[in-house]
Order: sequence, then structure tokens, then C-alpha cells
Amino acid sequence: MTKLQKSIDKRNALIKATIELVNNNGFHATPMSKIAKMANVSPATIYLYFENKQDLVNQTYIEVKAKYTKYAFENYLESMSVEAGFELIWKRIADFKLNECKNAMFLAQCDNTPMIDEASRQEGIKHLQPLLDLWARGIKEGIIKPMSDYLLYAYSINPLSFLMISQKRGAFKLNDTNIQEAYESAWNSIRVINK
Repeated sequence: MTKLQKSIDKRNALIKATIELVNNNGFHATPMSKIAKMANVSPATIYLYFENKQDLVNQTYIEVKAKYTKYAFENYLESMSVEAGFELIWKRIADFKLNECKNAMFLAQCDNTPMIDEASRQEGIKHLQPLLDLWARGIKEGIIKPMSDYLLYAYSINPLSFLMISQKRGAFKLNDTNIQEAYESAWNSIRVINK
């Protein structure tokens, strides 16, 4: 194994340990010593890759957000209709949240707590640009309600986090029918309904 590969492996182990520990214990109950121990590296090794705990969490957030959005937009084409594009993206996001649970839980924690700094949060939002552009086109075409991106996200995407957490707790089992119903509810919450 090359020196470069060992370095990449150590950094990846630190990222993985951070996700695991933050998901289980929260940000404040996750000291650097625990992260190092779980990653099987010395605590000093962390500082070869990250300035401090905040930097480690911010970089983990940006990496996981990039992975999430790459998955969400993988088959999306700008030439799709607004509705078809939204359905594809929404269902890919649902698939990610339900099948990449650890990563999705980490993002949900980051989105719902002040543990990520604003610069990293803005970097994460940039990864959502295809969805934001789709919504802007939908608003322009009179298909999507003229609301802020935050409201559109809150009504159409954020409920997936609630469903993911409910399934993880064993309170609710999502099947194809539930996912279709959830998608239709999400779409109906943001689309302009012609009277």
C-alpha cells in the first residue's frame, strides 16, 4: 500500500468515525479522542488533516452533502419537464435517505443544529443548485408556487428526514406505496393547483 493510499485511508476513517459518533452521541458529546480511537489513529494524526473539531465536522458535512447531491442528480437532465425532473430528484433523495441512513442522519443533524459554520452551510447549498434551478424554472413557468427555496425545501424534501427517522426507530415501514404517496404529497405542497 502506498503512502498516499494510507493517508487517504486514515482521512476516510476519521470521516467515517465522525459520522458514526455524531449520529450516536451528538456533536458536543463527540470528543476528538473518541474520533481518533474509533478511526484507529493517534489523536495527533487528526491535526494532519483537519485544523480542529469544527473543521473536521465542516469538511465531513461538505463531503457527505456532495455525495448526497451527486446521487440525487445522477440521472437528472435539465431538458426534463419541471414535474418529471422534480419526481426523479425527489425519489433519488428518498432512496439515498432510506439506503444511506448513516450519511442521511448526519446531514439531518447538521441541518437541524448550529454545529456547521455558515460558510460550510453555504458550500453545501451550492451542491443543491440543480434543484434550485429547477424550482426557479417551475416558478417562472407558473408550475411551482412562488415561495422561497427554504419553504420549498421544508415542504417537499424535509419530510423525508422525518420518515427516515421514523423507519429507523421501527415506528413506520416505508414501502413503494408509501413512497409514492409521500412524493405526491410533496409535489402537491409546492405545485400551483389550477382552480
